[in-house]
Amino acid sequence: MADHGTVEYATATGNDLPAHENMYESFVHLAFVGTLAVINILLGLAIGAVTDHWLVGGAVIVVSLLVAARGLATGARASIAVMTLLSLLALAVTA
Repeated sequence: MADHGTVEYATATGNDLPAHENMYESFVHLAFVGTLAVINILLGLAIGAVTDHWLVGGAVIVVSLLVAARGLATGARASIAVMTLLSLLALAVTA
């Protein structure tokens, strides 16, 4: 049977809760930036394929990848969100 002794987690040496929280924040940031980067790529492909404006669609894809790389490197989230809004605006203008 299981031993129901005292919980040793709180008194264990090497409790690295701040490292876990930092890793979780990094994961959430990667998921946010990655998701918006994929959305921007899809918007670029939609601009190119649906409206036949491949130059604008290609520019949206390239710029969004550069913005996503910058966001991953610096920890910024606002830049990729602004890029997504600009991509949606480009889709609306070209449609």
